Amino acid sequence: MPKMIFVNLPVTDLAASTRFYEAIGCRKNDQFSDHRAAAMVWSDTITFQLLTQDYFKTFAPRPLAKPRQETGVLIALSQDSRAAVDAITEAAAAAGGRADVRERQDLGFLYGRTFEDPDGHVFEPMWMDMGALATAGQ
Repeated sequence: MPKMIFVNLPVTDLAASTRFYEAIGCRKNDQFSDHRAAAMVWSDTITFQLLTQDYFKTFAPRPLAKPRQETGVLIALSQDSRAAVDAITEAAAAAGGRADVRERQDLGFLYGRTFEDPDGHVFEPMWMDMGALATAGQ
């Protein structure tokens, strides 16, 4: 079995969050989804496990953070191109999220933007030109 990452996120509206994650390119795995959780597959090795807040609390030893007020994590998502960074950010905004919660980052070889999901969890889609990065150090 490959090493995998499951990012567990508390959400206020499971149906709306499920639609949002589908809009940014995830697919729902019904086998691991029910009225309290939605397993949203990003890739073969990464899944966003959306959990209702009450259900999430059964796993969390501490009080829930308020993502719109506090930052607990920044989730970077690699993309294949600058256009893909723009596309996922715009899709997030159109699906109930908020785009560009921080200024765009453009270093030539690295391009990134940010967006929030409907609950305020922050994502950083980014593209890096590995060839330009390798030659920059020479």
